[in-house]
Amino acid sequence: MMALRLVLFLSLLLGPSLAQEPLLPYMVSQSARTHYPAVLAAEAERRSAEGSLLSARGSFDTRVESEARARLEGFYSGDILTTTVKRPLGPLGAEVYGGYRISDGDFPTYEDYYFTNRAGEGKIGILFSLLRDRSIDARRFGVAQAELGLELAELDLLLTRINVQREALIAYWRWVAAGRELAAYRSLLTLAEERDRALRREVASGARAEIFLTENAQNLTRRRELVRQAERDLALAANRLSLFLRSDDGTPIIPDPDRLPESFPLTPAVPSADAYATLAMRPELRALALERDLAENERRLARNDLQPRLDARIEALNDFGDIGPGGASRDPAELVAGVTLSVPIGRREARGRLRSAEAEIEALEQQRRLLRDRIEQELSDIIITLNTARDVLALSRQEVEQASIMARSENELFRGGASDIFRINLREEALADSRVRLARAEFALASADVTYRAAVLDIDSLGLGER
Repeated sequence: MMALRLVLFLSLLLGPSLAQEPLLPYMVSQSARTHYPAVLAAEAERRSAEGSLLSARGSFDTRVESEARARLEGFYSGDILTTTVKRPLGPLGAEVYGGYRISDGDFPTYEDYYFTNRAGEGKIGILFSLLRDRSIDARRFGVAQAELGLELAELDLLLTRINVQREALIAYWRWVAAGRELAAYRSLLTLAEERDRALRREVASGARAEIFLTENAQNLTRRRELVRQAERDLALAANRLSLFLRSDDGTPIIPDPDRLPESFPLTPAVPSADAYATLAMRPELRALALERDLAENERRLARNDLQPRLDARIEALNDFGDIGPGGASRDPAELVAGVTLSVPIGRREARGRLRSAEAEIEALEQQRRLLRDRIEQELSDIIITLNTARDVLALSRQEVEQASIMARSENELFRGGASDIFRINLREEALADSRVRLARAEFALASADVTYRAAVLDIDSLGLGER
């Protein structure tokens, strides 16, 4: 008891050097979600899209414009200061504005407009579009495209995360399966080594001929080769897994074989009838829908640019203070309304953009139909693969159980002298092969399970739920 307590104490004190924590799927998925470079790059792209949207919305920022004019020489002495505040609005392409100007001195007749009362003149007005720029204009188009760009970046981030988690978990299960294959071959080698020691004793005592040692040595060589190949496969699987298993600074971590779990920790999903209901939510389809919206905005803007411009303006003005040099005509409040008409000629540039946008919309619609068909077919294939893998795993477990019974029975016959080394080697190798096939069947089921969960957007099981 004292020795056990000492071992436990040293394990806690020295940490991984004495006791390696088993590596479980959630650890890999959490590491990939947090530190995998492709995910970090997609997150940066999303931040870039957020910046683009902020920039596009900046076109609706309030602007302040000021102008000062002073006559330094000449017959007239008129000086003027003007300040205008403008704020674009969304609906009807409207823009509201207000301003203030004040003048001093005399102006020539052709600059009579500059006269104000002594305290200056204030104005407020609104400009809005009746035809062109009524429903969309360059500013609103830029904001709409930037909003769609942000949604696309978020979808790309989601798709990247799903693909990375799928690849990370498949790499994990491949590593676990490789470890279980290595364990099967090491167990097979151990049996040959134990038999070699027993045979040496029997040969030394004269109970068996020396040729049995040579035959068993041949088995030892073949089994050591199998172990070495399995060690190579485990090392390669660990290297692949290190792409997704990373430290806090993003450095890849090659998992130690001691961290292999003792069991195969997997509860496979059971496909449901409503699995196909998730198709509409697939990021690939949603991304194509957003691409279509981008093209639709291009079409709307092109159609807008084909229209004549008809702008209306309403403006109120009022002077303050004593009557200035301009006379009493400046003093009363004014209300001014007007319209401006501009008719484009030719419009080939807008017609060309319209034709391109319509063609792109048609192409995207066909791509969407094809993509949906492919995703539906892939999901059907995944469900078939998952169900088959589950059945194959059950059969593999039966095979291992049956091979174990045969190996034990043959070993008992061998001890009783009713069998030989050749037959018992066949039984042992058949058991090892069945264990290897079981490990591969477990990996096939795990791989199909992860692929299915990614296809139906099972975010939580992929480690992408709320942290």
